[in-house]
Amino acid sequence: MYYIVETPKSFEQAVTDLETAVARNGFGVLHIHDLGATLRSKGIAFEEQCKVFEVCNPVQAAKVLSADMRLNMALPCRISVFTENMTTKIGLIKPAQMLSALSDDASLAQTAQEVEEKTMLMIDEAK
Repeated sequence: MYYIVETPKSFEQAVTDLETAVARNGFGVLHIHDLGATLRSKGIAFEEQCKVFEVCNPVQAAKVLSADMRLNMALPCRISVFTENMTTKIGLIKPAQMLSALSDDASLAQTAQEVEEKTMLMIDEAK
């Protein structure tokens, strides 16, 4: 269900390299949520780092929405760069498995598989 890799890179370098990999693979970064900073700004003692990238390929998103508008709630794809016990990791919830749990439309399965392959490639390139 998850695809998570460890990287020897610093958190900051992994963030920069993921942003580059997203663009190189034809996706765009819609937003980056800095969950660690948000929690700390609310007074929570949170030691780890965590940035969640919302990424999208408009052609693929349009295919998903054309097949089932309810799936807007599963978009955009999210890739996280985070630390866990002093180790930097990059990961995602696999789109093909997630969409198959929400729809049994065969055309969506193919689209989700294509997106999954691209997003996993982005992670591999950034690690």
